[in-house]
Amino acid sequence: MNVLVLNSGSSTLKFQLIATDLGRIAQNNDERLCREHIEGIGGEAIIVVQIRASARRKFCAPIPNISASLECLAKWIASDAWGVTEIHSLDDVQAVGHRVVHGGEFFRDSTLITDEVLNCIEECINLAPLHNPNNLAGIRASRQLFGLEVPQVAVFDTAFHQSMPDHAYLYALPYHLYPRHHIRRYGFHGTSHRYVTERYGVLRGLSKNEIQIITVHLGNGCSATAIRNGCSVDTSMGMTPLEGLVMGTRCGDIDPAILNFIAGKEGLSTHEVETLLNTQSGLLGISGITNDMRLLLKEAKNANNRRARLAIEVFCYRARKYIGAFLAGMGGADAVVFTGGIGENSPEVRARVCEGLEWAGLKLDSGRNSQMVGLEGQISSDDSGLHAFVIPTDEELLIARDTVRCIQGEPGAPQPRQLPKAATRGT
Repeated sequence: MNVLVLNSGSSTLKFQLIATDLGRIAQNNDERLCREHIEGIGGEAIIVVQIRASARRKFCAPIPNISASLECLAKWIASDAWGVTEIHSLDDVQAVGHRVVHGGEFFRDSTLITDEVLNCIEECINLAPLHNPNNLAGIRASRQLFGLEVPQVAVFDTAFHQSMPDHAYLYALPYHLYPRHHIRRYGFHGTSHRYVTERYGVLRGLSKNEIQIITVHLGNGCSATAIRNGCSVDTSMGMTPLEGLVMGTRCGDIDPAILNFIAGKEGLSTHEVETLLNTQSGLLGISGITNDMRLLLKEAKNANNRRARLAIEVFCYRARKYIGAFLAGMGGADAVVFTGGIGENSPEVRARVCEGLEWAGLKLDSGRNSQMVGLEGQISSDDSGLHAFVIPTDEELLIARDTVRCIQGEPGAPQPRQLPKAATRGT
């Protein structure tokens, strides 16, 4: 089945066209026919297209909105000059899978998109005001382009974490704020954490109920998740992606009283302080240079830049602290699994994060770790009590496979569920 995977942002559109079947993570019956990234929607946009493994092509075109970007996309992939040989018209796109950031408490699984589902996603806008409106715009534009007869599926970043127990997702606030305003920990990066969890099970020959790991997604956005019996039981991100680990431009955990303190001292509004915490903090804020870990490592090594070195130390310490906390909360684990741009490609950061976890039985194999760049495999020694792995994530592939599973009703696939009546009313 040819599945178009869409990730719609405010001025960006990412897509992949993947030919997939009902193959599990263990199988390699999937083929990426093309991928594309559009930036600058609303003006003269930059389009980057790659057909299979060929060289990327880059060009510009005026694209006023998300609907126009989808129409251009369809024209390119079906054209003789730019297109994919398997795609001759829109009829050859058999399904569409959408990344949706927030599903609130409505969605525990990926779900076939109906009008009722759209209403529920709309109700989650107040929980993800920067993301869900753009995701909805992509869904509506796609339904208009392909027609309602082409099945479409929503895959939620939050869904994987809906298995968390209430003692893990509740904040110690007056309880009435939870049912009234839905204030709780939701967690994000769920598609990534779920992919590497399933893939780890394949590598180790384990059933879902045998998987006891901690997954650590390190990129510009960072999060850690405690996995027991193959399910998320705790995660570092909270009601928003701001909580938890130190990230590229996000501060992660912070004393909430600091917000008013900064506002008063700097003369900033609450919104301006929130922007500072999300876009001017993290690695960028500490270093004062960049949020790019590769550049920070070079600065710390070649220029002996103290603030670059400090940013790296804070980043790695916070990740190590969360691993330790999750080990305590879970009563131990079998492995720590690194993924994400930094987690997959930086042996030095992985080594720094693992340093000091010898008490938990983790023995890093420096040779294996140094060789594991963009690859998949074990980086701990064979006699390690707590193993460490690197598994590159593939969220688009999981979205494509979930789309097929939802449509064809594979046993064990995410299924549409009865949504609560309150979902169709305002809250």
